[in-house]
Amino acid sequence: MALLDTFLHTLEITLPVFAMVFIGLGLRRLGWIDAAFINTASALVFRATLPTLVFLSIVRADLDTTLNAALLGFFVIATVASFLLCWLWALRAVPVADRGVYVQGAFRGNCGIVGLALAASLYGDYGLSAGGLLLGVVIISYNTLSVIVLTTYLPGQAASWGRILGDIVRNPLILAVVVAVPFAWSGLSLPAWLMTSGDYFASLTLPLALMCIGGTLSLSAMRNDRKLAISASVMKMVTLPVLCTLAAWLAGFEGRELGLMFLFFASPTAAASFVMVKALGGNDRLAANIVALTTLMASVTVTLGVFALRTAGIA
Repeated sequence: MALLDTFLHTLEITLPVFAMVFIGLGLRRLGWIDAAFINTASALVFRATLPTLVFLSIVRADLDTTLNAALLGFFVIATVASFLLCWLWALRAVPVADRGVYVQGAFRGNCGIVGLALAASLYGDYGLSAGGLLLGVVIISYNTLSVIVLTTYLPGQAASWGRILGDIVRNPLILAVVVAVPFAWSGLSLPAWLMTSGDYFASLTLPLALMCIGGTLSLSAMRNDRKLAISASVMKMVTLPVLCTLAAWLAGFEGRELGLMFLFFASPTAAASFVMVKALGGNDRLAANIVALTTLMASVTVTLGVFALRTAGIA
């Protein structure tokens, strides 16, 4: 009976997040939201509401608890190791022209929306604040590694590292973290009315962003490149989360830290991977298929993963 209670509690954590994704898919099919709405809403989330959410969560946090250098360092190491493992597998099993797209799709997770939403659902304020700090590491490492592998396999393409660095420095989420951390350390507080207004604005973030993810999914597009898309999706949603979470546990992480890292490792492939592939002239159809498949798989794999960690009593 205790096992059933644990499973039902796990569903209470994960289902609301993925329900919003499928609501977005349904609204798009009904024609109640369209591409213009999704583009506008996604831009609003990225530029304003999500940075506000991250800023407020860090400002309210106990940084002695949430600012964990060991956790941030381990996540970087695990990300690089995952990237190299995906690349080594691609050298063996993926056609040359699609290797860059495959590798990026297999290691780059949607931590900024899905990972953060799950962290908030599971760990509340701690999940938001610690996850917000972790996002700074995620943005830098994912963008850098993605450009390296894509430009390696897309002929005639060269990365402008100055532009990439500029994009990272100007990224609203990075700026939110950079501003919030010293503000939190200073002990200053914002007026209550401003914090309340900020909470109203930030509360738009997760439901709006998750619906936009659902609205961009194309089930019909998954009929093509199925073999490579399925392979990359299994790597992203099963192999890497299991290996990275096991490594984190062996390294001594447990409780909220281990659970947070699992949620970030197990996040479906980021939609930004499709945007980058399309911009560089790669196989954008394969990239879109990986995003769609991993998003659909996440509702099952993340739920089972959280259930396993909670049953084992280590997260």
